[in-house]
Amino acid sequence: MGAAVSDKLQTVRRIAAGLQRRKSEIDVAEQPSALQHGVRVLIVDDEGPACKLLAVILAPPAYHCRTANNGIEALEVLRNESFDAVISDLTMPGISGIKLLEQVRPVYAHLAFLVTTGVDDVQVAIQAMRLGADDYLVKPLNEDAVVASLEKALYKHRLEQEVERYREHLEEIVVERTGEARSALKQIESTYEDTLQALGAAMDLRDNTTAGHCRRVCQFAVAMGRASGWRDEQLSNLARGAYLHDIGKLGVPDKILLKPGPLDGEEREVMQRHPQIGFDLIKNIPFLASAAEIVLTHHERHDGLGYPRGLVGRDIPQGSRIFSIADTLDAMTSERPYRRASSFDQAHDTIRKLSGTQFDPQSINVFLEIPRDIWSTLAIHRDAGPDTLRV
Repeated sequence: MGAAVSDKLQTVRRIAAGLQRRKSEIDVAEQPSALQHGVRVLIVDDEGPACKLLAVILAPPAYHCRTANNGIEALEVLRNESFDAVISDLTMPGISGIKLLEQVRPVYAHLAFLVTTGVDDVQVAIQAMRLGADDYLVKPLNEDAVVASLEKALYKHRLEQEVERYREHLEEIVVERTGEARSALKQIESTYEDTLQALGAAMDLRDNTTAGHCRRVCQFAVAMGRASGWRDEQLSNLARGAYLHDIGKLGVPDKILLKPGPLDGEEREVMQRHPQIGFDLIKNIPFLASAAEIVLTHHERHDGLGYPRGLVGRDIPQGSRIFSIADTLDAMTSERPYRRASSFDQAHDTIRKLSGTQFDPQSINVFLEIPRDIWSTLAIHRDAGPDTLRV
């Protein structure tokens, strides 16, 4: 009976020992331990026995140590070889441990750096930690303390590197997503412009006596906007407003819109509603909100005799002050069933004389500064292409 119990106890002990070994293996595997990686350590100390002791504590295969007898030699070794950690004595001739730390830390930010010191040097060791040392070890060195301190420092630097890699990756993602967003925005803007082109074509089809008017007047207005020093966003809003200025005419009956002769008073009143109709059509469309004010005020005059609101001078939006000149220029130089087109020189002189009455004097000055031959060139070019709204 005694022998049987003894055999069973031995079996239990063997099983327990095996489980303990397996647990230890699992613990080591789960911990961010240097024992898995073969950490390279540079030991710096002017005392040979101290170097040898650390090399014994940090033995292969978990660690691979290299020794240097002073700070100058350590710097040379670091320039030529790669290390995961440095363990340096603080008190050495020539370059002290503090001076070595000051030179190493800015260059090797992710290098674990431990310092060793005698009991009397604890304040110096604390100073070293303020300068970037990860920990300090007090002599005589304790094996468990050395390994634990080194593991802690290595783990800290691994985390820092992972955070840095994550941040870099995050920046790459942000750049990539920003590029995708910009590409999508360009596609949306292109769709917007295509939609506007279609609306312009619909207006031209409805009133073929003014075919191409939207494209030409848009380009004339943008040329003046550029000459005024406007930014791209302002030019885009000006182009859209100019291109859609007569969209409200879609709400005007054909018998009035297409009437070949002069309009009577009642018909003129209906026609003069088209700026408000156009404004109401597009004012709630986000990308056309800024252009809507040009649609509403493109028939206002500097002297207050325009419509629909009778605005005077600077109360008229600047885009509309520019547009009204472009609109008149195209109207005068285009063929109509009831009159022949004027030359650009004739239109130029007529518009100049209307400064201060129909047109804003400042906008007229911008118009006059643009060479006359530009207008005829723009008119011919824009009749040939669909890219009027790409400013």
